[in-house]
Amino acid sequence: MNKKLIANAALLAVLAAGTAIPAQAAGKEKCYGIAEAGQNDCSNLAGTHSCAGQSTVDNDPGEWKAVAKGTCLDLGGLTKAEAKRQYNASK
Repeated sequence: MNKKLIANAALLAVLAAGTAIPAQAAGKEKCYGIAEAGQNDCSNLAGTHSCAGQSTVDNDPGEWKAVAKGTCLDLGGLTKAEAKRQYNASK
C-alpha cells in the first residue's frame, strides 16, 4: 500500500471519529437498571469499571444502556437520579 493511501485512510478515520454524535444529542437517554450482564453501555455508578460490556449481573441499577428518549420508564428502568438514590440506600 502506498504512503498517500495510508495517510488518506488515517485522515478519514480521524474525521469520522470527530463526527460521532453523543447519545444525548442523538435522541437517546441513559436508562439504568435494564442492562443484562455484559450488555451495559459504559461506566457504572459505583465506579468499579469504566467500560461497556463489564456489568456482571442482569438489571443492576448502577448499570445503564442508551435508549430512545422517553422510553426508559416504559422499559422498567430508572433515571440517573433514581438509580443514585437506590444505590446510596443500599450502602
